[in-house]
This record gives sequence, C-alpha cells and structure tokens, in this order.
Amino acid sequence: MGIQINGQTDIISATDGNLTISGADLPTVTNLNATGIVTATSFSGPLTGNVTGNLTGTASTATAAATAYGLSGSPTLSGITSVSTTNLTVNGNAYPTAGPLSNRNIVINGAMQVAQRGTVVNAGNEYAGPDRMRFSKNDGAFTISQSTDVPSGQGFGNSWKCDVTSVAGTAGSYYVILEHRIEGRNLQMLKKGTASAENFTVQFWIKTSKTGTYIVEMRDTDNNRSISQSYTVSAADTWEKKILTFDGDTSGVLDNDNGSSLTILLWIYAGSTFTSGTLQTSWGAETDANKAVGQVNAADNTANNIYITGLQLEVGSVATPFEHRSYGQELALCQRYLPAINGSDGNGYLDVGYIQASNQMNTIYRFSVPTRTKPTGMTVSTPGNCAMTTQSAGGTWSSVLFNNSTITSAQFTVTMTTSSWASQINYMAFWSVNSGLILFTGCEL
Repeated sequence: MGIQINGQTDIISATDGNLTISGADLPTVTNLNATGIVTATSFSGPLTGNVTGNLTGTASTATAAATAYGLSGSPTLSGITSVSTTNLTVNGNAYPTAGPLSNRNIVINGAMQVAQRGTVVNAGNEYAGPDRMRFSKNDGAFTISQSTDVPSGQGFGNSWKCDVTSVAGTAGSYYVILEHRIEGRNLQMLKKGTASAENFTVQFWIKTSKTGTYIVEMRDTDNNRSISQSYTVSAADTWEKKILTFDGDTSGVLDNDNGSSLTILLWIYAGSTFTSGTLQTSWGAETDANKAVGQVNAADNTANNIYITGLQLEVGSVATPFEHRSYGQELALCQRYLPAINGSDGNGYLDVGYIQASNQMNTIYRFSVPTRTKPTGMTVSTPGNCAMTTQSAGGTWSSVLFNNSTITSAQFTVTMTTSSWASQINYMAFWSVNSGLILFTGCEL
C-alpha cells in the first residue's frame, strides 16, 4: 500500500496499527500525533505532552540536551529505568553524583546549631563557640562565639563568629585558622588511597570584613598529605556562598578508626611560612610554603569579624542543597566528642549519689551517647550553682575531683561547702545542676 506524503511516494506500509516509512530525503515532520511506538534515526526540537515508554539516544553535541530533547508543559514520563548524566538538576537543586541521598554531609554541626561551651574569650588552640569547630592561632587575640547573624532565606539560625580583639602579628610563622577534624570511621566512603578514590565537594557561607583571596586546605593527617584551593570574597560584610570541589586522592589510605584522619582548614591569616611557595592544588606531601599562598590577612584590624555557617563536605563533584539536621541529631553527634551537663538552659539536671564523708559525695554520671574515647577530666563552670540534698540537709558544691570514666559514664567526687553529713555516711543523696555547665573533657579529636 502506498501513501503520498508531501508529494513523496516512498514505500509506506500500515499493518496492525504500525506505520512504516522508508526511503531517503523524507520531509521534516513538524507535528506528529501518534500512539504506539515512534522510531526515527533522530529527533530534534522539543517533545511536548505525555511520553510513555523509554527515550533512548544521545542529544546532539552541538545542542544542549535541554533544547534537543526539551519537555514543555506538564509531561508525564514513565518506563524510564535510568538516567545517565554528569549533573542532574531537579527544581533547581543539584543531585549527588556519588554517595547517598541522605546522610551526605560528613561535617558535624555544620549549621553551627550546638554550642555547649558557649563563648570563649581570648581563644587559643582549642574548641570554642559552636561544637566541633576548633580555633587555631599563634598570635593575636580573638573571641569565638555562636552568632545569630546568618544568610537570609537559607534556613540557618546560627553561625560561627570570630571577633578580632587584638591584631595578629605578621611574622612568617603566624597563622589563624578554623578547623574541622573528622575521624577516619566517617570517611571511608571517600575511598581515599585507592584507584576508585572519589572527588568530594566542600561548601559554606562566609561573611567577613576583609575582601580578597582566601584558602581552604584539606589535610590528610594519617599520611601527611594535603591539597588547597583558593576562593574570593568579593564584598565586605556580606554573606557569600562558596563551593570548592577537590580531586580524589589515589594515594594514602585513611585509617578506619576513631582517630583524626582528615581536616578541613579555613584559613583566616597565614604568614610567609605558609605562603612563600606555590599553592598546592593537587594532592601531595605536606609542604608548609604551599599551603595558603595568596591568603589575605583577615585578622589585621580589631574591627574585623568573620562569620561562617553551612559547612558541608560530601562525596561527589556537585554541591547539593545543605543537609539540615534537627537540633537533637546534631546534639547527639556532638556529645560523642563533648559530653556535658548544661544547667544554664533553664531545665537543670538531677541525679543521685551517696555520702562518703561528712562533706563529700561520690556519684556516677551516665552519658547520653557513648563517647569517642574515655574522658580524661571534667570542668565545672560555677560549682556554687550545683547543689546536694539529703532528707535532712542541703548545701552547694565547693570543688569536684574527677576519678574515673568509660565511654558510657564518669565517676567523680564532690566536696561540699559545709560538713553537715557525718551521720549520713553511705546514705543516698540527690545532686543537681541548677545553672552553670559541667564538661567532660578529653574526647575531642
């Protein structure tokens, strides 16, 4: 059977609802309404309406796929079993190129929600402000705190704040850095040190008084290897989002244990010891001179403040939307590294112990989550805000002696301000933290 199309009389057959057209130089079909299977050497232009079944083939290298196979209106696609792409975006959001859809963010407390220590004035080389964020410096004076200054409309409630209170010197060995240290057990998905090593992406928001070039360094502490990248802060005192993708490293396997294996370093200032070489933008042995080449001095004025939030590290070469976790989830993750009793949140704390002397109580505190390693000590911010009571007497704490611990509990002795319990030795006593803060130390990386 022959059917004429635009004057063309090539071979056409129609059987059982299938239409077959063969021949050369067939005219362009600008509108095709069909049911069943439509097969052609190629399609160009948009597909509109509903598409049922499989779309196969490759978009023209000369035309963007969105144009070559554009879908307009509200089409329904069914029967699609796989999508092969290097960058899939849905509703404006990039999807991971590797790794899981959930639990993508390897950083703990990247939204800076948890700050059990509170503000630390004149912070040194220590954890300060938001949990899991370690401040490192060897000159100048800084106050580190949790701030409510955040980028608008991004879903963040807190940020890490560094307030310069005394200008850092410019000697060659001086440095000021925000660190986030990650234990090896949480990094095995990077496949570092293997032929299948994964690229990974770091993203964060920054607001700083000083414009210019800044450096992010990734340091493999198990193998003394590092890689650095630069980024630019364009506007002073304005929130800007930064995204940096790092190549996977086929050398240096990360230990699968609870030790520090990889550190994110956000440089704030670097002396010539760390800037006199060539920026190390590929993985290699650590070389101080190549770590932070080009880094601006953001600690050169007491009017300077640096804010950071939304810190995320994930497997793959695209930055997916920041993975917000609940406060409860972040607190539990943080307490693996810093178990604490916080009586300053308005809720207080109540537990039991026993009288072992006329002015002493012995007790055991059980942690909410197992710690990374056994605590080695404890600090009590205001002992006078902690109390002990029995059925006949009460009093406040004078001092505390840390005795022993496991990863699930700590045992300590409290000395009271008065000696009122000689007749109640070995009796049970209640103790409370009405305000103030007790920290069990030694679990951080």
